[in-house]
Amino acid sequence: MNAVGIDVSKGKSMIAIMRPFGEVVASPYEITHTERELKELTRFLKSLSGETKVIMEYTGKYYQPIARYLRKAGIFVSVVNAILVHDYGGNSLRRVKTDKKDAIKIANYGIDRWVDLTEYTPEEDIRQMLKTLNRQYNQYIKVKVMFKNNLIALLDQTFPDVNRLFNSPARKDGHEKWIDFAAAFWHCKCVSNASESAFMERYAKWCKKHRSVQLQPG
Repeated sequence: MNAVGIDVSKGKSMIAIMRPFGEVVASPYEITHTERELKELTRFLKSLSGETKVIMEYTGKYYQPIARYLRKAGIFVSVVNAILVHDYGGNSLRRVKTDKKDAIKIANYGIDRWVDLTEYTPEEDIRQMLKTLNRQYNQYIKVKVMFKNNLIALLDQTFPDVNRLFNSPARKDGHEKWIDFAAAFWHCKCVSNASESAFMERYAKWCKKHRSVQLQPG
């Protein structure tokens, strides 16, 4: 039983190999995610006697190249939630990456959870990607709403309720007509200080530019 704990970081990893009862097969050492060093790691792991399982954490996308490489080489790889490892063994996992003690802790976690380890499959990457995209989309919506509310708050000082002048639905890209209008007529005096004919002429040009239906005078 060889538990290979890999503490992954950007472009490099710390490797520790443990067996039950604290037996050290390989003291922690660092490798880079190059073809040559990954090939050497694969050769070494396959030379070990007994069953070998590699354990690493979900760490953004950094774990993916090494997880895919080892799995393709026929080595059992399990990618576990970092919180599970963090809470294992007295919550002593450090945040600093490539730490030797972290790699040992991950390996010991693998020994204690040996029969429960699930094998990594590329489909997990798709799931993680969807979760990442979902988080990014939700963040985008929050930022969009924040900017919209900030714009309305600013315009309340120069052109109150300008965002209520149009009741047409937003375009497919989410853009709203009143925003284009406010960009051209940012202050109520842009309308009130002009004669009706002058405003309607300017407004007609704006409608033509933005392909909007004109408001009827009166």
